[in-house]
Amino acid sequence: MAGRQRQRQRRRRAAGRVLLPALLLCLCCRAAPERIRYAIPEELGRGSLVGPLARDLGLSPADLPARKLRLSAEKQYFTVSGESGNLYVSERLDREEMCGDSASCSVSFEALVQNPLNVFHVDVAIQDVNDNSPAFSKAALDLEIAEWTVPGARFPLEMARDADVGSNSLLTYQLTSNPSFSLAVKESPGGKKQPELVLERALDREKQSSFQLVLTAVDGGEPVRSGTVQLRVNVTDANDNAPAFSKSVYEARVRENLPAGSLVLRVRATDADAGSNGRVSYSFGNVPDGVRALFSVDSESGEVRTAGPLDFEERSKYSFGLEARDGGGLTAHCEVQIDITDENDNAPTLSLLPVLNPIPEDSVTGTVVAVINVRDRDSGDNGELTCNIDSDLPFRLEPSSENIYKLIVDSALDREKVSAYNITIIARDRGIPALSSRAALVLEVSDVNDNAPVFEEAAYSAYVAENNAAGAPVLRVRARDADAGANGRVSYWLAGGSAGAAGAAPYVSVEARSGAVYAQRSFDYEQCREFAVAVRAQDGGAPARSSTATVRVFVLDRNDNAPRVLWPAAGAGAGAGAGSAPFEVVPRSAEAGYLVAKVVAVDADAGRNAWLSYELVQAAEPALFRVGLHSGEVRTARAVSERDAAKQRLVAVVKDHGQPALSATATLHVVLAESLQEALPELSERAAGADSPAELQFYLVLALALLSALFLLSVALAVLARVRRAGPPAVLRCLGAQRFSVAGAAFPADFCEGTLPSSYNLCVAPGRAVAEGAWLPPPPPLPSLPAEELLGGEPCGKRSPSSSAGAGQPPAEPDAPQVCKPAQSLSLSLS
Repeated sequence: MAGRQRQRQRRRRAAGRVLLPALLLCLCCRAAPERIRYAIPEELGRGSLVGPLARDLGLSPADLPARKLRLSAEKQYFTVSGESGNLYVSERLDREEMCGDSASCSVSFEALVQNPLNVFHVDVAIQDVNDNSPAFSKAALDLEIAEWTVPGARFPLEMARDADVGSNSLLTYQLTSNPSFSLAVKESPGGKKQPELVLERALDREKQSSFQLVLTAVDGGEPVRSGTVQLRVNVTDANDNAPAFSKSVYEARVRENLPAGSLVLRVRATDADAGSNGRVSYSFGNVPDGVRALFSVDSESGEVRTAGPLDFEERSKYSFGLEARDGGGLTAHCEVQIDITDENDNAPTLSLLPVLNPIPEDSVTGTVVAVINVRDRDSGDNGELTCNIDSDLPFRLEPSSENIYKLIVDSALDREKVSAYNITIIARDRGIPALSSRAALVLEVSDVNDNAPVFEEAAYSAYVAENNAAGAPVLRVRARDADAGANGRVSYWLAGGSAGAAGAAPYVSVEARSGAVYAQRSFDYEQCREFAVAVRAQDGGAPARSSTATVRVFVLDRNDNAPRVLWPAAGAGAGAGAGSAPFEVVPRSAEAGYLVAKVVAVDADAGRNAWLSYELVQAAEPALFRVGLHSGEVRTARAVSERDAAKQRLVAVVKDHGQPALSATATLHVVLAESLQEALPELSERAAGADSPAELQFYLVLALALLSALFLLSVALAVLARVRRAGPPAVLRCLGAQRFSVAGAAFPADFCEGTLPSSYNLCVAPGRAVAEGAWLPPPPPLPSLPAEELLGGEPCGKRSPSSSAGAGQPPAEPDAPQVCKPAQSLSLSLS
């Protein structure tokens, strides 16, 4: 009994290995605590309904697209509908082919649903149908019975075989009616029924030498199936003893992988007859062809030997019948049972099912990466397996159920450090010697946006010379993102600055892809010497990550500003009164080094471009004054002497140190006098001559032209008067008329002792001014003088009242003495 139980267990184990091992377990969530079981008859057609799998799993048809119900099996006998979730047959199921003579037959597989991920175990039992009829190995059985055989003698007959199981293989035998014979059934220890032909009455060969009988085997299925064999009984007159085996059942235990021809066991049958009737030969009874392919029996010796390779994993036990026949045709039957013992001849096999490949790098500890199904066709210790991976990996193997392991995340992953793992899974059995197998799994780590862009520098500095062109490059910022793909694609923009993003925008811009910073306009050092902007780098991940860097731009100075003289102001007095021009009074007693004034100038540039130097470039007395090179102080270079002109005009140039150098000039008027009262006349003359050089030149030329014209006219009139010897023309009297200066002051023309004037003195009354560019009114008509007065003239001391009165002034007293002072200089004053 123990041997039979082991045989059934081995058959079931072998059937499970042949059919469908479980491949998956629960990956992320819990697995179903129970199995879903169905039972269907064999030989169902393709597309036949097995059961409502989705409904039994608690899924509605609306959930199927999201849950993605699918099957995982080594061989797909079934399919599941993606619309209804029903389980259907996809391939013809033959129980006898799938499970052989095993008492039970089932197909196991896993149903996998996602979101969340669950695995359900499904068992489909294949029920036997009576699709096989009992069959005999021969169409006819020949049996020889001696005529003196006593009634009651039994003659074993060949047993029929039925490939079905259960009640469908329960056989009963029927024999055609014959008064000489009947049928009896003997049950063997293994439960098999052995038909036997029973002799009911004595035979008489002379009356009937042969009998034709039909043996029918009927199974217990529905509908009933049967098979027949013809019995040909020959009556002989000798051979009164049938062969007899020493045992009814012969048992043997051999190891698998025996070489062909190895002895398994030996059967022995004896026959009490002599001669040919006692000579026994051995042969197979009604056995499958598979038994004949694996074993052979020696007809003479009864030795059973291996004819082909025995494989414990294919079949662990064989049971078949042998027949012993003597020379007279009498037979005997025995049963041979051979148990195959397992050897460790099968290395483990691994089936990998990657669940997450690539696996996100942010997967939490315990995430199922792959399911490994490890199988070993051996049994016992030879089939006990252990599974391992390298210990230095962030993964570990966790056994889930029989021969199934889960590869799960054991520690944090970082794609930026390791982007892929080559995992070698080693399965080893416990046989002696142990066998092992390896499987490689290349597991890629997919990127998640877990790294923000990082600038090469936290703060950038750029130096740009002022007056740059708009659009000129300033610098390039660069940020690197350790992520991949869109997560590592960096774009740039301005995020703010010293005046905020809006305030910094007019200054610079940044190119989104390259990070190049460009000037938006020309910079002016004098307006903005430096500014800072914040550049943000952002990746293309979701959600996006970003970082900022500060870009500080320093504007470099260029020498684009000339020095500006603050004192003395350039052009002072040009639009003011004549007395407002700056001047300095230097006493004539001043010694060398006397501080006259200080030229004050500034330069808007910076650095060397703003370093100023002073130099005296124009002076009436170059040796009298000097100017400090860097201080701008104007000092006397020597003591002032009486020979030095009272009025000095100094021109100093202020020059910076830029490249090229720029300069400005300053004009300083100096009056050499002991006091301010002494300097006033000089100041008046300076004020009168304070006109611009162009206007002064114009009026000088005009005055010279008028004087020349008056002189020529006077000479012509005098010559004319002498010739005519007439009274002096009144027109010559005009020589004593008053002339008005541009300031309106009038002085009479004085002539002494009849000499024509050689110079004229035009004076301007202080405090009066004529608007710039205004023409003076014409003088009133001059009275006529006699020629005698003009040439001989009366003494200067006696003038007519008309000649001494100016326009708009009372006439001079008649007795007032008049002194004539020839003018030595001509002074014109125009405001």
